[in-house]
Amino acid sequence: MLDAAVAFLVFLLVGAGVVVMLGPRRVMRRFASLRRPNKIASLFEPRRPVEVVPPAANQKTQRVVVAAGRLANWMRAHGHDDVARDIRNATARLNGNEPAGLYALQTTLRRIRVVNISDSAAQERLKSLVSELRTAVEDRFEQLELLPFRRP
Repeated sequence: MLDAAVAFLVFLLVGAGVVVMLGPRRVMRRFASLRRPNKIASLFEPRRPVEVVPPAANQKTQRVVVAAGRLANWMRAHGHDDVARDIRNATARLNGNEPAGLYALQTTLRRIRVVNISDSAAQERLKSLVSELRTAVEDRFEQLELLPFRRP
């Protein structure tokens, strides 16, 4: 009986030491979080997904994304899938690292300069889409003060 009392006392002292080291509030929060759920059925119901809304992009960034989408769709429709893929990848980078995405778009725009199309109307449409994207990228570069383009 004495052994049981001593074991209980040791257990109580060790528990009190742990509570003192962790802090009484923290321990109480842990115990409060271990409460049983109100309904057993709630354990079996699927939880509602949390909708994550991406932060609103800058207006000039949105303009770059729209222009890049137009150009990528046009390039893909005319058989230039690799360039269209590069444009879409660069546009996807804008969400995570905007300067890196803009630099990737700039590099892809340099590659488009060498694309020649025999149809003059299609060539003019390509030039207008490229100039629209180039203008949008330059404007966003200026706004971010990256300025890789030299102004005359």
